[in-house]
Amino acid sequence: MAHRIVEADREGTAYRHGLRAGDEIISIGGENVLDEIDYQALTAERHMDILVRHPDGKEEHICFEKEDWEPLGLRMDESMLCKPMLCANHCVFCFVDQMRPFLRDTLYVRDDDWRMSLMMGNYITLTNLSEREFARLLKRRPSPIYISVHATDMALRAKLMGTKRAAMLMDQLHRIADAGIRFHSQVVLVPGWNDGDQLEKTLFDLAAFGEHVLSVALVPVGLTRFREGLPDLRPYTRDEACRVIAQAESWQKRFLKERGTRLVFPADEFYCIAQLPVPPDEAYEDYPQIENGVGMLRRFEEEMAIARRLDDHPVGEKRRILVACGVSVAPSMRRWLEKYAPSGVDWTVQPIVNRFFGETVTVSGLLTGEDITEQLKDADTDEILLNAGVLRQEGDMLLDNMTVAELRSRLPAKLTLVGAGGDEFYDAVKGSPA
Repeated sequence: MAHRIVEADREGTAYRHGLRAGDEIISIGGENVLDEIDYQALTAERHMDILVRHPDGKEEHICFEKEDWEPLGLRMDESMLCKPMLCANHCVFCFVDQMRPFLRDTLYVRDDDWRMSLMMGNYITLTNLSEREFARLLKRRPSPIYISVHATDMALRAKLMGTKRAAMLMDQLHRIADAGIRFHSQVVLVPGWNDGDQLEKTLFDLAAFGEHVLSVALVPVGLTRFREGLPDLRPYTRDEACRVIAQAESWQKRFLKERGTRLVFPADEFYCIAQLPVPPDEAYEDYPQIENGVGMLRRFEEEMAIARRLDDHPVGEKRRILVACGVSVAPSMRRWLEKYAPSGVDWTVQPIVNRFFGETVTVSGLLTGEDITEQLKDADTDEILLNAGVLRQEGDMLLDNMTVAELRSRLPAKLTLVGAGGDEFYDAVKGSPA
């Protein structure tokens, strides 16, 4: 496969050695270039041997030396972009299988792509890789990557994920470690399936990978009301969540003593279900799994506390605000506001019950315009604060396709969309300009 150069920076290394827009790169260092992962890996070397096809059809080897990791200064065409590898599993807990019908098409895409794991921190299962593609992964040595483990009992993992290929994981992890690749991991816990003794086995087996396993997140299964025809699963009870946390804390003490890291981290949602306070800041170390919902609540409070301490004029103007959020975070939100809200601000926390996906879905990020507008239509307030995490990446639309403009028009008060940081939230509560 040849990839066409769209633009060559005149100050770049490649341009200085004769590469131009319109040329096509056939190979680098004698290797074919499948995608941008190959391109980045192969152009990181000091010695370049690039086989180029010019617009007139003539092929030429262009060889030169550069600094390690020095970019070539080329912009390539779309043929080099990574088209997502799709999931080949049928997991009993798959959230996409529980998605409400008739939403936008992108919400039903199930990616499982090791390249996205490197570039964006996406979790992968490794079940959709041919031996050839797995060998390419090992050769490119992406590190760290993020791997969904779920269980190290291979028969159980295959049952959880609905494919015999899931039973290959332990062999794959050993090959990954032997290649010097490090990985973060997650275990989506399903009551009665992979917790208890099975979780003990999983943590024991993962610990055997030593420095190659960087962290293990424990995440409770997420269930919507759209489970017709799917396995009969249930959410965690308070007592069960408490047992998971106690089990994790026991392993944390052991890992901290033996390895200098706690290694295993329960998701914030477990503490919400258990109705327990989240651990202190130091318990999350460098927050390795924060994008997986591990430590978000603690970091948010730490940022809010710092913002309050640094506020030279903490007395806000007299005004009324309503904070709309998911059911699970509402108790923490009330506690934060009681502790850190500037005086002069009359605040209310309104948990939004998720009727769109079902009341078992309690996180803020899965709230929809339909539920927000219906439950706030009679709100008596001057301003509504809502976490911007309810929007898709483009920032213009919620999960149910309601636009931000429509959301604003259907609410009885001014809507302020707030960033993810506790400091941003503090400023919004106070009424400070963004």
